[in-house]
Amino acid sequence: MKANYKPLTKAEEDIMQVLWRLEKAFVKEIVDEMPEPKPHYNTVSTIIKILADKGIVGFESLGKANRYHPLVRKDDYSRKTMKQFVKRYFEGSYSEMFSFFVKDKDVSVQELENILKELKNNNTKK
Repeated sequence: MKANYKPLTKAEEDIMQVLWRLEKAFVKEIVDEMPEPKPHYNTVSTIIKILADKGIVGFESLGKANRYHPLVRKDDYSRKTMKQFVKRYFEGSYSEMFSFFVKDKDVSVQELENILKELKNNNTKK
Protein backbone atom coordinates (compact mmCIF):
# COMPACT_ATOMS: atom_id res chain seq x y z
CA MET A 1 0.00 0.00 0.00
CA LYS A 2 1.27 3.47 -0.75
CA ALA A 3 2.77 5.28 2.22
CA ASN A 4 0.36 8.19 1.75
CA TYR A 5 -2.87 6.24 1.43
CA LYS A 6 -5.95 7.41 3.24
CA PRO A 7 -7.41 5.25 6.00
CA LEU A 8 -10.27 3.01 5.00
CA THR A 9 -13.83 3.89 5.92
CA LYS A 10 -15.57 1.64 8.45
CA ALA A 11 -17.50 -0.10 5.64
CA GLU A 12 -14.33 -0.59 3.56
CA GLU A 13 -12.47 -1.95 6.57
CA ASP A 14 -15.31 -4.37 7.42
CA ILE A 15 -15.13 -5.79 3.91
CA MET A 16 -11.34 -5.95 3.98
CA GLN A 17 -11.45 -7.91 7.26
CA VAL A 18 -13.53 -10.55 5.48
CA LEU A 19 -11.36 -10.49 2.36
CA TRP A 20 -8.16 -10.82 4.38
CA ARG A 21 -9.66 -13.85 6.10
CA LEU A 22 -10.91 -15.47 2.87
CA GLU A 23 -7.84 -14.42 0.82
CA LYS A 24 -9.89 -14.42 -2.40
CA ALA A 25 -13.63 -14.30 -2.90
CA PHE A 26 -16.57 -13.34 -5.07
CA VAL A 27 -18.88 -10.58 -3.82
CA LYS A 28 -21.50 -13.15 -2.81
CA GLU A 29 -18.95 -14.99 -0.66
CA ILE A 30 -17.97 -11.73 1.02
CA VAL A 31 -21.63 -10.92 1.75
CA ASP A 32 -22.16 -14.43 3.15
CA GLU A 33 -19.27 -13.92 5.61
CA MET A 34 -20.45 -10.50 6.81
CA PRO A 35 -22.11 -10.31 10.25
CA GLU A 36 -25.84 -9.70 10.64
CA PRO A 37 -27.46 -7.55 9.51
CA LYS A 38 -25.74 -8.38 6.24
CA PRO A 39 -25.22 -5.52 3.81
CA HIS A 40 -26.95 -5.70 0.45
CA TYR A 41 -25.03 -7.37 -2.39
CA ASN A 42 -24.99 -4.11 -4.41
CA THR A 43 -23.53 -2.19 -1.45
CA VAL A 44 -20.67 -4.67 -1.06
CA SER A 45 -20.13 -4.70 -4.83
CA THR A 46 -19.86 -0.90 -4.90
CA ILE A 47 -17.43 -0.79 -1.97
CA ILE A 48 -15.28 -3.53 -3.53
CA LYS A 49 -15.09 -1.50 -6.75
CA ILE A 50 -14.01 1.55 -4.73
CA LEU A 51 -11.32 -0.54 -3.01
CA ALA A 52 -10.15 -1.78 -6.43
CA ASP A 53 -10.02 1.80 -7.73
CA LYS A 54 -7.91 2.75 -4.70
CA GLY A 55 -5.50 -0.09 -5.49
CA ILE A 56 -6.24 -1.96 -2.27
CA VAL A 57 -8.09 -4.86 -3.91
CA GLY A 58 -7.27 -6.69 -7.12
CA PHE A 59 -9.42 -9.07 -9.12
CA GLU A 60 -9.41 -11.75 -11.75
CA SER A 61 -12.26 -12.06 -14.20
CA LEU A 62 -13.84 -15.50 -14.32
CA GLY A 63 -16.56 -15.42 -16.94
CA LYS A 64 -19.04 -12.72 -15.97
CA ALA A 65 -17.88 -12.55 -12.36
CA ASN A 66 -14.80 -11.13 -10.69
CA ARG A 67 -12.96 -12.86 -7.87
CA TYR A 68 -11.33 -10.31 -5.57
CA HIS A 69 -8.17 -10.53 -3.50
CA PRO A 70 -6.32 -8.08 -1.22
CA LEU A 71 -3.37 -6.21 -2.66
CA VAL A 72 -2.49 -4.94 0.83
CA ARG A 73 -1.47 -7.26 3.63
CA LYS A 74 -3.45 -6.95 6.83
CA ASP A 75 -0.36 -6.47 8.99
CA ASP A 76 0.89 -3.65 6.71
CA TYR A 77 -2.49 -1.90 6.95
CA SER A 78 -2.64 -2.44 10.73
CA ARG A 79 0.88 -1.08 11.23
CA LYS A 80 0.19 2.04 9.18
CA THR A 81 -3.18 2.63 10.84
CA MET A 82 -1.76 2.22 14.35
CA LYS A 83 1.08 4.65 13.61
CA GLN A 84 -1.48 7.22 12.41
CA PHE A 85 -3.64 6.58 15.49
CA VAL A 86 -0.75 7.05 17.92
CA LYS A 87 0.40 10.18 16.08
CA ARG A 88 -3.10 11.68 16.02
CA TYR A 89 -4.22 10.91 19.59
CA PHE A 90 -1.01 10.47 21.59
CA GLU A 91 1.42 12.89 19.91
CA GLY A 92 3.31 9.95 18.41
CA SER A 93 4.14 8.49 21.82
CA TYR A 94 3.43 4.81 22.42
CA SER A 95 4.28 5.43 26.07
CA GLU A 96 1.45 7.98 26.26
CA MET A 97 -0.89 5.49 24.62
CA PHE A 98 -0.03 2.72 27.10
CA SER A 99 -0.36 5.14 30.01
CA PHE A 100 -3.82 6.10 28.78
CA PHE A 101 -5.00 2.47 28.72
CA VAL A 102 -3.36 1.68 32.06
CA LYS A 103 -5.09 4.66 33.71
CA ASP A 104 -8.44 3.48 32.36
CA LYS A 105 -7.63 -0.06 33.55
CA ASP A 106 -8.06 -1.36 29.99
CA VAL A 107 -4.68 -3.10 30.15
CA SER A 108 -3.84 -5.64 32.85
CA VAL A 109 -0.46 -6.13 34.47
CA GLN A 110 -0.26 -9.52 32.72
CA GLU A 111 -0.84 -7.88 29.33
CA LEU A 112 1.87 -5.29 30.05
CA GLU A 113 4.28 -8.06 31.10
CA ASN A 114 3.52 -9.91 27.86
CA ILE A 115 4.20 -6.73 25.86
CA LEU A 116 7.51 -6.20 27.69
CA LYS A 117 8.48 -9.83 27.08
CA GLU A 118 7.75 -9.47 23.37
CA LEU A 119 9.72 -6.21 23.18
CA LYS A 120 12.69 -7.86 24.89
CA ASN A 121 12.50 -10.85 22.53
CA ASN A 122 12.35 -8.58 19.46
CA ASN A 123 15.30 -6.49 20.67
CA THR A 124 17.49 -9.55 21.25
CA LYS A 125 16.76 -10.80 17.69
CA LYS A 126 18.20 -7.65 16.12
